[in-house]
Amino acid sequence: MSPVLTGRRKPAPVDPQALAVQETEAVQEASWVGGWSTGAQANSAALLRWLVWGLIALGPLLGALAYLSVPTTSAAPAPKTAPSAPSASGGQGAAGFASLFVAAYLSAGRGDEPKLAAYYPPASNLQLDGVSGQRRGEQLTVVRLRQTDTSVWSVTVAARVTGATPSATPSAQPGASPSPAAATDAVRYFQVPVATAPGAGGATAYTALALPAEVAAPERAKTPELVYGAMRPALPTDPRTQAVTSFLSAYLTKAGAELDRYLAPGTRLAAPSPAPYSGVAVDQFAVEGETGGEPVVSVPGDGTTLRLLVTLRATGQDGVRLPLTYALTLKARAGRWEIASLDGAPALISPTPVPAASGAPGPATTPTA
Repeated sequence: MSPVLTGRRKPAPVDPQALAVQETEAVQEASWVGGWSTGAQANSAALLRWLVWGLIALGPLLGALAYLSVPTTSAAPAPKTAPSAPSASGGQGAAGFASLFVAAYLSAGRGDEPKLAAYYPPASNLQLDGVSGQRRGEQLTVVRLRQTDTSVWSVTVAARVTGATPSATPSAQPGASPSPAAATDAVRYFQVPVATAPGAGGATAYTALALPAEVAAPERAKTPELVYGAMRPALPTDPRTQAVTSFLSAYLTKAGAELDRYLAPGTRLAAPSPAPYSGVAVDQFAVEGETGGEPVVSVPGDGTTLRLLVTLRATGQDGVRLPLTYALTLKARAGRWEIASLDGAPALISPTPVPAASGAPGPATTPTA
């Protein structure tokens, strides 16, 4: 019997390999959306999230760095100026320079123009009169020194002019005394303007700005009030007279021999040597705060100090007596007075402030204890 034919056809057998390829392609097609892989999208999203969190975490630090990186504006530094000499420098040198200039000026005569030009260059064009060296300036001393500008000093020099002869003037009245400027051996005063400038090797250079100008003598100051009372005779019975006489005798006539026995503990003094005098006589003294004239015969308690102003006559080796004055401070100890110090100047009732040093020369002070 022949088999029955039906309308269905038997499906073709499926190839396992082809099926696997189709599944793989389907997975790959499913993993790409709009040209992006779904895995890449996941990785990008994760990276973006970490980047945002990183920016949030680094925000304060980045803000601080941005603040610190902004340039700050500051004032421009002041231009450096060349160092200049102190305003008070050169005063001592200017005083010496002016003294030398005045000495050369007073002795100058015909032909001495170059000598003056060494101090004042325009002096080379002068025509001097008189004989060179006929007049001389002796005992030259600076009596005034003041600063008129940063580098200019006005120096007044006193000089005893010798060799000048008085000249009669037609206008002089009979019997009139000659003027001080014409008198021989007269002390005259000359003002010299001196400019200073930095010199070689750090020294100071000087030059005169004009020839000397003759001026009047400096005004005498009013004597200030002292702490001492009136001068009173130095009585031999007064313990203060005894202490002062013993001390000054050893100080002036024995070149300091046995001087220490009259000094208070801790006081050191050097006497003139060789001894300039052969004898001392204390005439008077004034005592600090003492107004009465009652005689004093006792010594106060230990540690009491007293200031005296003593006048005496010292006899020189030639027999001539010379008046001298000493300001002393005494100190009581063991029933006697001892010398505590040889003061540099009498004490004032209201001492004035000591001015700042200006380079002006001044007298040397007497050492004190």
